[in-house]
Amino acid sequence: MYRYDEFDRTFLIDRNREFRNQVERRLKGELTEDQFKPLRLMNGLYLQLHAYMLRVAIPYGALTARQLRQLAMIARRWDKGFGHWTTRQNIQFNWIKLVDVPDILEALAEVDMHAIQTSGNCIRNVTADPYAGAAADEVEDPRIWAEILRQWSTNHPEFTFLPRKFKFAITGALEDRAAIAFHDIGIRIVGGPNGTVGFKIFVGGGQGRTPYVAQEMKAFLKPEELLSYLEAMLRVYNLHGRRDNLYKARIKILVNAIGIDAYRAQVEEEWERTRQEDIDLPAEEVARIRSHFTPPDLEARPLDAAAFAKRRAEDAGFDRWVRRNVIGHKNPDYAIVSIAFKEPGRPPGDASAEEMERVADAADRFSRSELRITYTQNVILPHVARADLIALYDELKEAGLVAGNTDLITDIIACPGLDYCNLANARSIPIAEAITDRFADPERAEQVGDLRLNISGCINACGHHHAGHIGILGVDKKGTEHYQITLGGSPDNDASVGDILGPSFPAEGVPDAIDTIIDTYLAQRNDGETFLATYRRIGATPFKETLYGTR
Repeated sequence: MYRYDEFDRTFLIDRNREFRNQVERRLKGELTEDQFKPLRLMNGLYLQLHAYMLRVAIPYGALTARQLRQLAMIARRWDKGFGHWTTRQNIQFNWIKLVDVPDILEALAEVDMHAIQTSGNCIRNVTADPYAGAAADEVEDPRIWAEILRQWSTNHPEFTFLPRKFKFAITGALEDRAAIAFHDIGIRIVGGPNGTVGFKIFVGGGQGRTPYVAQEMKAFLKPEELLSYLEAMLRVYNLHGRRDNLYKARIKILVNAIGIDAYRAQVEEEWERTRQEDIDLPAEEVARIRSHFTPPDLEARPLDAAAFAKRRAEDAGFDRWVRRNVIGHKNPDYAIVSIAFKEPGRPPGDASAEEMERVADAADRFSRSELRITYTQNVILPHVARADLIALYDELKEAGLVAGNTDLITDIIACPGLDYCNLANARSIPIAEAITDRFADPERAEQVGDLRLNISGCINACGHHHAGHIGILGVDKKGTEHYQITLGGSPDNDASVGDILGPSFPAEGVPDAIDTIIDTYLAQRNDGETFLATYRRIGATPFKETLYGTR
């Protein structure tokens, strides 16, 4: 992982000292809320329905066990004992007092963390494949380039006040696990001529009020060209992006208004004009950052296959966990392990202070103190010896964290919704809990198979409902909470925006509606066919008939 140096730490100390003064002035009444708002947003602080919310940056989702323990301490000391993993691989604390924020930021700085660029109209936290550095299908570790983007974008003088918030995602693998097609700029590391590696660039993706799948912008960029080309893309956006209309300010609107070809032409012209201004990335700087991401020295740890098979045969829970939560690693003696924070009785993505500490202990013992946060609101241990899987499972079971449901219907993405957010139209958490309860039988969930179900409490789509195989959107219908259902979305290589099925449902009707959709799928699918494949084959009509036929 990248390690902060003296420059990084001095920067955080100075930044936190500055914000402490601003908070003191606000508390004394020397700053109004309108004056304070842009200052707090630059430091990740929101004012929600009931309290302040602090969103902490976890660049490209990478954490150390020490950092996770510090987050647990913050949850216990300054929140209500919980944190919430977000779909930008961050963590939010939802019950923060303004007077405590400077102390929290100092506690974060002690472990090289901060809340910069987690809010406001700037380049937000750069996200990446949570399996980075471990995935068997990886072309190159994307964390190297995510860290380069983080350093380049932090307080960039030209891009601090963009027309709207701006999101990057990068993947270095054949399978897209970073949802790059739903970002303002998506980056895929690809092979080039003569064994070289470069980048394929996508632009104009996003969800919210007007969802779009990103379009290909550049088929191949050399590594040294990356920053200068991104500068040109952002400069054109900064020049033409709408600042008079919040809903038309994203780059996706610009690209679709003028067309990808016209946007590309302007970017290429700007790139040729400016790329000689020492923007191209120096090879020595790439080498410096790359040195922080050298592959771990993983000792040979052969698995006792007989003992492993015996445990799987005797323990259905362990067998299910291995099938769903243990993923192949580039080293055959090792595995990537997903720890699901999704099960009956818990809001999706919430983690208690004690759970954070238990997971940090597991990372220290089994995964070289490394962890990753996924945009699906789970936690990854990236380097677990297969010989340790039984011991890891037993340790996680004591903590109540062995739900074997990765990528199943109960592995729900959900935003905090109206329980916390002042932008939401409806609650997300109770809907997620009701669906989780409805499909709590693990055998039934496995019968359904791979299925991404996402829930948003409003059109801002923080729960990625547009990209769900089944998406649920909270809407306000004459003062009551209703939920609109979409089918057919995908965040993967075959990215698509879900189709609205029909009229919305009241909260109490949503679990039955999802049950009906699942029953329709099971009746219509071919052998081994996933929900998404079935939907794309048969279309929406069979689902509409069973869902609305008697209405």
